Amino acid sequence: MFCDRCGATLQADQRFCGRCGREFSGAVVGFPRRSRVQEHIRMLGILWLAFSALNALAALVLFVLVNTLFLHLGEYGAPQATAVWLRPFLGFIAILMVTKAAAGVAVGWGLLRREPWARILSIILAFLALFNIPFGTALGIYTLWVLLPSESDNDYREHTQAAVA
Repeated sequence: MFCDRCGATLQADQRFCGRCGREFSGAVVGFPRRSRVQEHIRMLGILWLAFSALNALAALVLFVLVNTLFLHLGEYGAPQATAVWLRPFLGFIAILMVTKAAAGVAVGWGLLRREPWARILSIILAFLALFNIPFGTALGIYTLWVLLPSESDNDYREHTQAAVA
């Protein structure tokens, strides 16, 4: 038997739940309540790792283009002024993409390991990912749907404490 509020295991003659304190006035029959966080946290971790791999690949392609094609941009007839600012600018964008990919890998790993800091960092990255149409937007909305509600904070804390214990 299980508590229908928190999902804790109960004995047949138990009147109060040991975890949440709910009182029972009769036979309790049921299954543990699965929260939205519990059902989707593993999928979120995997999706963040995959999205970060795509970002890292895009950053690598941009970095290679910057250091090959854009290095000799003046030789192909482009104005010298464009070649002066375009290469450093695109190099900076590639560095930002690698940084975002590293943060996404940290979030994916943290969610899979149920780390306490991973929820907040994933919410921050989800807001930033909303601008990456279409995959980042979908992942951002999914992450916010799972982790942003206030009851998700309590569920995530329970799962992190259970993972530590």
